[in-house]
Amino acid sequence: MLKPFRCSLHVHTCLSPCGDLDMHPKAIVQEALSRGLDIIAISDHNSSENVPYVLKAAKDTPLTVIPGMEVTTREEAHVVALFGDMQTLSLFQEYVYAHLSGLNDEKAFGIQAVVNEFEEVEGFNERLLIGATGISLEDLVDHVHGYHGLAVAAHIDRPSFSVISQLGFVPDHVPFDALEISARLGISKGREKFPELREYPFITSSDAHYLKDMAQATTLMFLENPTLDEIRMALRQEQGRFVSEEA
Repeated sequence: MLKPFRCSLHVHTCLSPCGDLDMHPKAIVQEALSRGLDIIAISDHNSSENVPYVLKAAKDTPLTVIPGMEVTTREEAHVVALFGDMQTLSLFQEYVYAHLSGLNDEKAFGIQAVVNEFEEVEGFNERLLIGATGISLEDLVDHVHGYHGLAVAAHIDRPSFSVISQLGFVPDHVPFDALEISARLGISKGREKFPELREYPFITSSDAHYLKDMAQATTLMFLENPTLDEIRMALRQEQGRFVSEEA
C-alpha cells in the first residue's frame, strides 16, 4: 500500500563549511521530526563524515535518513549523490577524496566540524570541502550509478554552481535521475521556466544550512517504504510509485 512521505533530499550539517554550527546530527533529527519530515538525505559538500552520526541520532525514531553527498564537479556544478547504505557511501567517499585537493581556510570558509549523535565534537575536516573535485560531470554520474546510487542535478535554477549555470544546459548524455529545483522557485514554477526539461523528474529540497530552513521546501513522494529503491521507483513512476508535483 502506498503512503505519502514528505522528503527533503538535500540537507547539510555543520561539516559543510557554509553550514551553521547548530546543524549537528541530533539537532537536525529533532528539527526534521518537529517539522513533520519523513525522509531526509544528508548531503554535505564533498564529504560524508557526519552521515553515520545522523543515522545514529535518527535510530528508533520515525525519521529515515538517506546517506548522501553534494559533490562539486570539475565544471563546478553541484550534484547530490544518494546511496542505499553507509557502506556504499564510504566507498564513494574514497573516490571523491582521491580527486579533491587543497586545505580548508577556516577564516575564509568556516569550520568543518565532525560531530557525533551526542553533540560531541569528534574532530575537524581539514580538506577544502568547498572546492571543486577533479571529477567530470559525466564521470561522477557514472560512478554514482556504479554504486547503485541516484544522481540529482542540484538547484538547476540557481545562477551559480548548477549544471545550467556552468554549462548553459542539461547535457542529454548525462543520465541524471532527477533535477532539483530550489526552494525559491518550486516545482510548478520550475516546470514553467524549463519546459524543455519536461522529460526529467523534478524534486525540490530545502538545501538547508540552518535549522530554520529544514522544511522550507519538500517533495511529496508516494512509496510503500522509505528506502532509496522506492525513491528510485517513484522518480521513474514504476509500480505505482510517484512524485507529487502539486504545491
